[in-house]
Amino acid sequence: MVLSKTASQTDVSVHSTFASRYVRTSLPRFKMPENSIPKEAAFQIINDELMLDGNPRLNLASFVTTWMEPECDKLIMAAINKNYVDMDEYPVTTELQNRCVNMIAHLFNAPLGDSETAVGVGTVGSSEAIMLAGLAFKRKWQNRRKAEGKPYDKPNIVTGANVQVCWEKFARYFEVELKEVKLREGYYVMDPEKAVELVDENTICVAAILGSTLNGEFEDVKLLNDLLIEKNKETGWDTPIHVDAASGGFIAPFLYPELEWDFRLPLVKSINVSGHKYGLVYAGIGWVIWRNKEDLPEELIFHINYLGADQPTFTLNFSKGSSQVIAQYYQLIRLGYEGYQNVMENCRENMIVLKEGLEKTGRFNIVSKDKGVPLVAFSLKDNTRHNEFEVSEMLRRFGWIVPAYTMPPDAQHITVLRVVIREDFSRTLAERLVTDIEKTLHELDSLPSRADVKTTVAGEETQKNDVVVAKKSALETQREITTAWRKFVMEKKKTNGVC
Repeated sequence: MVLSKTASQTDVSVHSTFASRYVRTSLPRFKMPENSIPKEAAFQIINDELMLDGNPRLNLASFVTTWMEPECDKLIMAAINKNYVDMDEYPVTTELQNRCVNMIAHLFNAPLGDSETAVGVGTVGSSEAIMLAGLAFKRKWQNRRKAEGKPYDKPNIVTGANVQVCWEKFARYFEVELKEVKLREGYYVMDPEKAVELVDENTICVAAILGSTLNGEFEDVKLLNDLLIEKNKETGWDTPIHVDAASGGFIAPFLYPELEWDFRLPLVKSINVSGHKYGLVYAGIGWVIWRNKEDLPEELIFHINYLGADQPTFTLNFSKGSSQVIAQYYQLIRLGYEGYQNVMENCRENMIVLKEGLEKTGRFNIVSKDKGVPLVAFSLKDNTRHNEFEVSEMLRRFGWIVPAYTMPPDAQHITVLRVVIREDFSRTLAERLVTDIEKTLHELDSLPSRADVKTTVAGEETQKNDVVVAKKSALETQREITTAWRKFVMEKKKTNGVC
């Protein structure tokens, strides 16, 4: 969800050149029109506006899948009108979800018997999956504290400062204190030793990240498990682990099968994974798997019968499309272990191509690790004249969307660029991106630094007024500098022949 806002108070109507063949009047922008319009006009108006969106294939900021096979697209469209929650009406779709849950549970080495079914649920993404897992931990902790006659009003959760914002949402929405392990330069994931130091009797779980959003690095879940076992023995507590494998859950089993991060570790009680990331499904599907039934309190599961039969449900929302569940099942049986392994190996190889290309420029420090999510996070060796945000901004001229961002505390002085390697990002695109980055750097080198622009702006102000002026706020100064720099860049574009 985003908070809506009006773009302009003067432009309150939607106009379309082509739609004038069917309708002559403008449409109100923020109010429902009084009259209907032809379907051709509605399509053309919307299609025209959507042309201004970025190209999803060139959006290198996102981990989310942007391409699937045409056969799967057909299955998605065929199920677009099925509401997944109507399990009695769509029993086959429900069965496909159950198969996915069990396949993923076995992939994560859940301790299941031959005839035992896995405990898990499909969600709209890892954010919902994390909320559900967090609620299960909180309820189990509360029940245990009540049985011991101890206070249960101050739960906390321990994470690294590199966690995705959904963990902050969980803590705020469900009134759980978030205890974050701070990062430091050169170490951008949670330190297991420091995490265990923060654990106390009110800790409902420690959350480990398998594939940090910031640099793709896997946290050391095995070390965390071993340290936490020792602390639990010393204190008599029973603090568990949740693994946020949103990005890495569909990578580690295929590229690093020997890595112990999943249910092979006794304290790992639940794992979430995003089907719409390296599960290779379009946006809108996530999964959460529990180690066994005892780890999901029964009182959190609701039973309804007003859709035709008794149906258990443990979700934050109710209605949900069936398409993504079907698409996930398609990928699991279509690719199999071999296919997923081939895709992940290809992503890793393209990641290495991009990384080596950036290293050859001699202008960047590589922040990401080779072992982890296939992405390249990098920063400028010298950002005294121009910074990573300027590189990101100028790359958009070539169509690339490459995010720049600062690291969380206590490494907030580090700024990085990040390129996520997805299945549809080829070696050719990797090589072209390196070429375009080199062009961008060459052009930035020919421009004045922002410090020079700042000096120029200040000088012009003094010469123009020739009087003492009130000191401007930092925000006003920054806006003035940014405007002047952009003006200089635009003038440069008019003469450099780049279109």
